[in-house]
Amino acid sequence: MRALIVILLATAAAGCERAAADRAPTQLVARVNGVEISARELRASAAGSLAQAVEKVIDRELLVQKALQAGLERDPQVAADIDNARREVLAQAYVERAAREQAAPTRDEVRAFYAENPALFVERRIYRTRELVVSTNPEMMDVLRAQVAHAADLDEVAAWLKSRNARYSVATQTQPAEEVPLAFLPQLARMSPGEMALFATPRGVSVTQLIYSESAPLAYEQASPLIENFLAGRKRLAVAQDEVKRLRETARIEYVAQFKQSTR
Repeated sequence: MRALIVILLATAAAGCERAAADRAPTQLVARVNGVEISARELRASAAGSLAQAVEKVIDRELLVQKALQAGLERDPQVAADIDNARREVLAQAYVERAAREQAAPTRDEVRAFYAENPALFVERRIYRTRELVVSTNPEMMDVLRAQVAHAADLDEVAAWLKSRNARYSVATQTQPAEEVPLAFLPQLARMSPGEMALFATPRGVSVTQLIYSESAPLAYEQASPLIENFLAGRKRLAVAQDEVKRLRETARIEYVAQFKQSTR
């Protein structure tokens, strides 16, 4: 969910700039050693602008031509990678087709999401934080939480961790609300400068100290197309999960013995 929000808010401008390419998929944009490149190929480019996308696809075509001249498509590993990529594209295309049958998000759904997430929109802020990313085990969580509660600042927590030979890293960053993990955001939005909080992460624990924050609200008119795209993406994800579940229930899946245990 966080990743979808970040992508939608961070790349909206770039997506608009390349919209012309999407509307004219068969338009010729360049020739590279006689090989034609159409606007359709620009869709897969992650470049920020249309001009950058064209140059990136040209660079790719030059490399592809050299790879084919070298016969790399016959290399067993390359051939396997090509087949895997083909299967990924086919699987994604099936999900996209199935998702088209789902109704688009309604205006009420968009308004409800806007109202339910004030920290992302009406009360959106930009946060400057310092963070200790600590590699620790669940048993140490309570001890660390007590230490954070009594520490004056993050440096004191870092000194305590160092005295215990704990592994940690320090980072200072400035992030808009949509780049903050959604599990952290409600608490971070309530914090005052200087306050610290402890959050569980897949890698261990994040001890975060708020340096300052500034208001940067996003009006409904600005947010509604982004929310609509996000909700549509979430529906596509749900469709994919439901479809895979349905297909698994009717498929005959046979694991090779040594892999059967690893899937449990």
